[in-house]
Amino acid sequence: MLTTHHLTCLFDADHGIRDITLSIGAGERVGLIGANGAGKTTLLRCLVGLLPAEGTLTVAGLPMTPAHLPAIRRAVGYVLQDPDDQLFMPTVLEDMIFGPVNAGVPREEAIRRADACLAELGLTSLRDRQNHRLSGGEKKMASIAVILTMAPALLFFDEPSAYLDPGNRRRLISLLMSRHETQVIASHDLDMIAETCDRVVVMDKGRLVCDGRVSEVLTDKALLEAHGLELPFCLQPVPGRLKPQPASDGVRKP
Repeated sequence: MLTTHHLTCLFDADHGIRDITLSIGAGERVGLIGANGAGKTTLLRCLVGLLPAEGTLTVAGLPMTPAHLPAIRRAVGYVLQDPDDQLFMPTVLEDMIFGPVNAGVPREEAIRRADACLAELGLTSLRDRQNHRLSGGEKKMASIAVILTMAPALLFFDEPSAYLDPGNRRRLISLLMSRHETQVIASHDLDMIAETCDRVVVMDKGRLVCDGRVSEVLTDKALLEAHGLELPFCLQPVPGRLKPQPASDGVRKP
């Protein structure tokens, strides 16, 4: 579904991505991790053709060329890091049907798709809400719903758990686990990556420095710390816990 060979996109000598060679198969769910400035967002933008890059790039079986760019973008859904960069229509529903309608889907069918997606995500209450009145977390979930309504074959997420409260974060994790599309998830939320992905790619200073199984990479404390990361909380050793003390007189026991 996705291959790159020596993909390079430099803004200057110190910023961008350099010499990225990567292959992702159909149905894989791959975590993309790295410290701030590692190049994760730049790589995602190159993969959807938003930034020009040297090297070779094939997405959904098509080489990244101007002639193939419209088809590639129809095959890819890209959830941006900041939902305010993604939501631009007055209401959630209007944002959700904008893409399908402009792709030739009849308006009634686009609304049906949007309603089904909102129901799947437990977001029906957001359907007719004005985007500027949503909380940060609601905007994030709405931006994910907007992309899913397009029914892409590949899903790219940039910090999908940002802004989310625990309930919506858990809903997001369940959603990622239930989908069968190829997924690339760039995130600092390594606990979410550990729970949802089988494979993880580590980036540092614009380069791909490690590509391996989550069970191996995310338990390698020395590797993670060398690249500005820490062990996910869920994979850290559990310290000894204090034993509960008996309640004193006058204090009700739980």
